[in-house]
Amino acid sequence: MRESIVKKAYYSIGEVCDLTGLKPHVLRYWETQFDVLRLTKNRAGNRVFRPKDIELVLLVKNLLYAQKYTIEGANQKLLDMRKEGGLEGGKHEVLGPEFLASMKVELEQLAKVLTPSEPLEDITGPEKTDEDGVESDEEPE
Repeated sequence: MRESIVKKAYYSIGEVCDLTGLKPHVLRYWETQFDVLRLTKNRAGNRVFRPKDIELVLLVKNLLYAQKYTIEGANQKLLDMRKEGGLEGGKHEVLGPEFLASMKVELEQLAKVLTPSEPLEDITGPEKTDEDGVESDEEPE
């Protein structure tokens, strides 16, 4: 997912929901519960996420959902990781599987779009060639 995160400087909450698979109310709640998630707001008052914020959200998601930490436990783990300087390493460890899973889904969707439902020959009709193997528009005699 790291490749798709780096494309823009700021993301809206809806875009982050699409990238992370979380609901907006979950992101807003996590903002109040985790000290490391301090989001900025634009002039309109909307939350804006930077790429590093999205990486933190993915790390929190991994701690809560995959490693089964409580909110208090995950918050303490993040603070400890920050003190030790291990926050960057933790983000990369989590983003590898997330990135691969999202790429797999995107490639499967692309394959569905690119795979024709019926062979092209059936759509255009059989090709007409003469005895030399050259295509012609004329009907054979």
